[in-house]
Amino acid sequence: MLEFPRWKVIWLWLVTVVAALSALPTIVDMAGYRWPAGVPEPKVNLGLDLAGGSHILLEADPSQVRTQRIEAMEESVRNKLRTMAQPVRISDISNTNGSLTFIVDDVTKIDAVREAVLPLTNGAGLTGKRDWTINVVDGNRFVLAPTQEGIDLAVTQAMDTAVEVVRKRIDALGTKEPTIIRSGARRIVVQVPGLQDPQALKNLLGQTAKLEFKLVDQAALPSDVAQGIVPPGDEIVPFADVKAGAVAPRIAVKRLGGIRGDQLTNAQLSNNPQTNAATVTITFNNDGGARFAKLTSANVGKPFAIILDGKVLSSPVINEPILGGSAVISGNFTTDSANSLAISLRSGALPVDLKVVEERTVGPDLGADSIRKGMIAMGVGTLALAIFILATYGRFGVYACCALALNVFMILGIMGLIGTTLTLPGIAGFVLTIGAAVDANVLIYERIREERHRGRRVVQAVEMGYKEATRAIFDANITNIIAATLMFAFGSGPVKGFAVVLMIGIMTSVFTAVTMTRMWVAHWLRRARPSELHL
Repeated sequence: MLEFPRWKVIWLWLVTVVAALSALPTIVDMAGYRWPAGVPEPKVNLGLDLAGGSHILLEADPSQVRTQRIEAMEESVRNKLRTMAQPVRISDISNTNGSLTFIVDDVTKIDAVREAVLPLTNGAGLTGKRDWTINVVDGNRFVLAPTQEGIDLAVTQAMDTAVEVVRKRIDALGTKEPTIIRSGARRIVVQVPGLQDPQALKNLLGQTAKLEFKLVDQAALPSDVAQGIVPPGDEIVPFADVKAGAVAPRIAVKRLGGIRGDQLTNAQLSNNPQTNAATVTITFNNDGGARFAKLTSANVGKPFAIILDGKVLSSPVINEPILGGSAVISGNFTTDSANSLAISLRSGALPVDLKVVEERTVGPDLGADSIRKGMIAMGVGTLALAIFILATYGRFGVYACCALALNVFMILGIMGLIGTTLTLPGIAGFVLTIGAAVDANVLIYERIREERHRGRRVVQAVEMGYKEATRAIFDANITNIIAATLMFAFGSGPVKGFAVVLMIGIMTSVFTAVTMTRMWVAHWLRRARPSELHL
């Protein structure tokens, strides 16, 4: 237990020094000084409550989910019936009043249509019900209606997707450790430390980024479109770039048969080589590239509309088939707006619109005050603890205090190396860890006292003290690690911050209080060979 070969001593000191030195950038930053440029900076990120930042509450409109599901079902039904071995002709298709209805022209094929449509429905989770009902009325009219269980499941899936999309967009901004969590059935809480101007964040999160490519219906008369009249199967879409006070021009596009932006694999800011105007270059996946090539090949000489969030960005003419699986989106973009669009498209479209219903900005002054008070609490607690340990254990108390100091530096260093975020509850975990850090030393030293009282010699008493106390120390700290792991797994935001600091603190305190002090005591015993211990 007290044997420490030279290689082991070097290894322990190397680990300790590297971890402790990694805390310097964080300490320099908290002291208000600038860290030298070009030197590695493994700094601890400060949370919203310490560094200030923005808090935004987003809310989704679940009615959009119903509309989207009905539109998707309409396109699926059309494709399914068109590709049957014996295609079925339908008419009077409508998606109004919260359901999809259509008439089968040949009543002898009612059963065949039902069999074809049924696989398009699925079970609604574990409810035991399906996500769509299929009914036939008046002998040949099908009515497909989404069930409430299906809508609830779709809303849950849409919100889960929205959380991931929001996370990707915020990470693309280069922020540090944002907090993004669900709040209720249709709300998302977003907290971004260090962001004092939330307008760019609001603009980015408020953009659904639903990109579509649809064919323009040239048969629709402009006069009719201006009055809101379009042929069946068309929809009217306004242009995005309109001068203030002007009426947005509108065009008629085919509602179905286009390509959606969910088949994109990449989107990057680019420039038009002729005009140097900002553009966005997009790349499709294999399926999207094939569909885009088919669309452009079959419609050479015809215009198609590039639609973003229900507004036309541009309406170019297809001069030739686009076979490379990529395209360029142009419009009256600035560099910032084009980059923002590229980020939105790259991270994926939001499945539902998100509206900002609450916004708060936390000033850095409050965070600085929290840090100052937390440091005062930690300093006072550490000083009181050091005085008590020194008065109680003498030389061994010095070893315990040195281990405590190293423990503080190692916690900050490891947090900086792995890029964790320190929050106000994290500071509480820090102070708690320091308070409990000497528990291991107390157990060891008291065990050594007991062994001396039993008549063991100095070296034997120290060896048995470390050996026997270490079991209890590991048992107790494994229990704490389990509790911290559960808090991290099931907690959110500040609770996770507390759990991270607690886990790191437990591991470093055991390392410093058990391994390092044992090495120091062993070195002293070999050098001094004392005949008595003053404990």
